[in-house]
Amino acid sequence: MKKDNGFTLIELMIVVAIIAILAAIAIPNFLSFVSQTRRSEVKSNLEAIYKAELSYFGEKDVYSSSLVEIRWVPVGVAHYTYSVGTEYFGKDNNVNPKPASATPAANDNSFTAYGWGNIDTDDTVDVWHIDQLKIMVNDVDDITS
Repeated sequence: MKKDNGFTLIELMIVVAIIAILAAIAIPNFLSFVSQTRRSEVKSNLEAIYKAELSYFGEKDVYSSSLVEIRWVPVGVAHYTYSVGTEYFGKDNNVNPKPASATPAANDNSFTAYGWGNIDTDDTVDVWHIDQLKIMVNDVDDITS
């Protein structure tokens, strides 16, 4: 009798089913980690804007509504758009339009800088802000929504 080498169809179907189950578990976890990594970008950049505003205030005794005046530009590929007034830096504002809840502004004694971006595949936009007291707030949470 001739001995057959190889796998049966049922064995292959079991392996494919196991791989599908592992992928169904791994892919959402991976996407969640990617979103959390992108979120670290906005925290870091808002902290840098805070430091630049504080430095500008030390020189001019007012806060600026211009990211150019405070000499801040995001480094690398930005997933968020940033503003402290009318200028927008980071991801293109046409692709990543400013949400209504974001109201960046600066005056003589205060500023509020915003960062917003869609960091996953849904329609919710992640919105963060920081002020002159270094209070950073997640206004709209894109990960848990």
